[in-house]
Amino acid sequence: MIKDMTQDEISLYLIKALKDNKKTDFEAMIDELQPYDIAEIYQDLPDKHKPRFLLYLKFDMLADLMEELEKEEQLELLNILGIEKSSKVLDLMDNDDLATLLHEVSPKKKDSLLSEMNKAESDAVLDIMKYPPETAGRLMTNRFVWIRNYYTVREAVDKLKSFAEFAESLNYLYVIDENSKLVGVVSYRDLLIAEPNERIKEIMYERVIYVTVTTDQEAVAKTVERYDFIAVPVVDDDHVLVGIITVDDVIDVVIKEANEDIEKLSASGKAIDFETKTLVAATRRLPWLILLLFIGLISGGIMSRFEDTLQKVVALAFFMPMIAGMTGNTGTQSLAVVVRGLISYDINKKVVARLIIRELGVGLTIGITCAALISIIAYIWQGNFILGLVVGCSLFFTLIIGTLAGTIIPLILYRLNIDPAVASGPLITTLNDIFSLLTYFGIATMFLHYLM
Repeated sequence: MIKDMTQDEISLYLIKALKDNKKTDFEAMIDELQPYDIAEIYQDLPDKHKPRFLLYLKFDMLADLMEELEKEEQLELLNILGIEKSSKVLDLMDNDDLATLLHEVSPKKKDSLLSEMNKAESDAVLDIMKYPPETAGRLMTNRFVWIRNYYTVREAVDKLKSFAEFAESLNYLYVIDENSKLVGVVSYRDLLIAEPNERIKEIMYERVIYVTVTTDQEAVAKTVERYDFIAVPVVDDDHVLVGIITVDDVIDVVIKEANEDIEKLSASGKAIDFETKTLVAATRRLPWLILLLFIGLISGGIMSRFEDTLQKVVALAFFMPMIAGMTGNTGTQSLAVVVRGLISYDINKKVVARLIIRELGVGLTIGITCAALISIIAYIWQGNFILGLVVGCSLFFTLIIGTLAGTIIPLILYRLNIDPAVASGPLITTLNDIFSLLTYFGIATMFLHYLM
């Protein structure tokens, strides 16, 4: 029945079941839904139906629902459930998601929730919370299956079955020694094709790719991307296996980092989405825009310096917006290429040199093409060959400058261990406005006699 129903029809069915107190019908429908769909339905429910909706959900489904909600909605759900019921739900949540949630609540609320939880679970969460945000230690979960190298394949499979409900990922089994140090890894596939009596030490991989608890989350994402892992192990300074990071958490990291870079590229600084209030959105945009406003005043100073040139050849004003706009556009394009490349590549002198040479070639190609085109347009429009030459030459040089600025500035910031995304699009555009006006009016002044 459910396969032919739309999301709205399912929601209406569940609301009717809630109104009629038909818990069996409600549970039968919910059992067919994915956690994401349950969260979507819950968020769209009228507030008066939410408490009973939560009352009808089993604890494991409540835990899944929690992990799909945003922070504010999670806190709202905890308030509805109360401390005692909330603690049972938190026991079932992934430790990394729970650590993120508890990081946002007040110390008093956090202590209250942790005190009601299973001690083993609360201790695991506290261990995760001691690591800095955006590190592997904060992303990891302790719900993994470990084995010893002297196990047989049959013993390993039996342990895997025993911990199937506990483990967050069953794709890999991690081999540790008597000191809990990571010494190998076995995939679920390896177990399937091996003989039941084979020893783990005969089939395990000893060269294990891992990250440390202090590894930055972006580096974790790169590791997973390079090796196509479903999960990656995390070790401490003594090489003791303390957790794993699964690919779903890595995807969350990639999306978060991409959003942060987009925010910086657009000079908005902090997260702004469809739900952000007007005053908050304006406040988050203002600091960068005010800074750019003062930098932009330099452009006005440049124009006042060349006021005589502009008064004598008024036609120069016609091409100013085009010169400045094209320079800013090429700079922003190069900036986007560099910021994206810094995520995907290991940066060294050879890569940087190749990139700068490539972008210089791009700038030359674009510059020659656009300069020739605008020279012809300027000559036909204004009937002045020298004016066309000035505009064409200016555009040629400014496009090269803009391309190189958009390439070199983020590379310099990266070298200084500053997030290159702070070299935002508006910042590059504003700086290129200054470069382009200096170049344009400088060349125009050199040819002023011929222009008049």
